[in-house]
Amino acid sequence: MLLKNKVKRDRFMEKPLSCLQCGKCCFVDFTAYAQQEDYDRWRAEKRHDILDMIEHRHLTWAGDRLISADTGETPRECPFLYNSENKWLCSIYGTRPAVCREYCPGSSELCPQFMIKRRVGT
Repeated sequence: MLLKNKVKRDRFMEKPLSCLQCGKCCFVDFTAYAQQEDYDRWRAEKRHDILDMIEHRHLTWAGDRLISADTGETPRECPFLYNSENKWLCSIYGTRPAVCREYCPGSSELCPQFMIKRRVGT
């Protein structure tokens, strides 16, 4: 019985979802999640544009959310997100932080594809 159920489940394995480029996953401030390896890479790449943007935003934690230390406002989106022809794109895509590289479309409630299951081969 267990083996039969396992085989049945395996037929409905998920395949990766394509990104819709809706930007919803980027409407959080990634700087809170950037890791030391990201900072080290940006320094090695001499990406002062990225480092300066992060340092000058003066962000701080207020409880469980990130706010501007200057205004107290919650950041609205990643500072490297931009809209082009109704698609949201990343201006630092080639060197984006690990949290962004590892994100899978549909894997969080931020994504409109959250909980969509795809059958392998469809």
